[in-house]
Amino acid sequence: MRIHLIAVGQRMPAWVEVGFEEFAKRLPHECSLNLIELAAGKRGKGADIARAIQDEGQRMLDAVPKNTMVVALDQRGKEWDTEELSRNLSDWLQDGRDIALLVGGPDGLAPECVQLAERKWSLSKLTLPHPMVRIVLAEQLYRAWSILKNHPYHR
Repeated sequence: MRIHLIAVGQRMPAWVEVGFEEFAKRLPHECSLNLIELAAGKRGKGADIARAIQDEGQRMLDAVPKNTMVVALDQRGKEWDTEELSRNLSDWLQDGRDIALLVGGPDGLAPECVQLAERKWSLSKLTLPHPMVRIVLAEQLYRAWSILKNHPYHR
């Protein structure tokens, strides 16, 4: 199984790339983490934000591989503690399909992305910067895997 993190935003600061890669490389081949970065829609003075969100959403849906379970990272989603994430990861591994985690741009996910998702997951009620979300996701996926394998990292 591959986990595809499909995220809006490119050219992240070096600390984001280093943090993400640190945890992504720790994950085994059985649940490898692949980052797919998409350019943000045009924003600025007089920009049509709804159009930008729609454009991001369409490109995001185009990037989802076939036969993949889609999980939308959405503030209205269900919050999981680490043990729940570990159980979900176990279920995903048993299911056998790849997973696509969708992280929207500064204005969130397009409604079409949320509707397509089989699950909606909220990392926190806090508003997190999108670069930070990448690191938190990678770390929590590694932590969930470590629970499944009784690895000491989770202590």
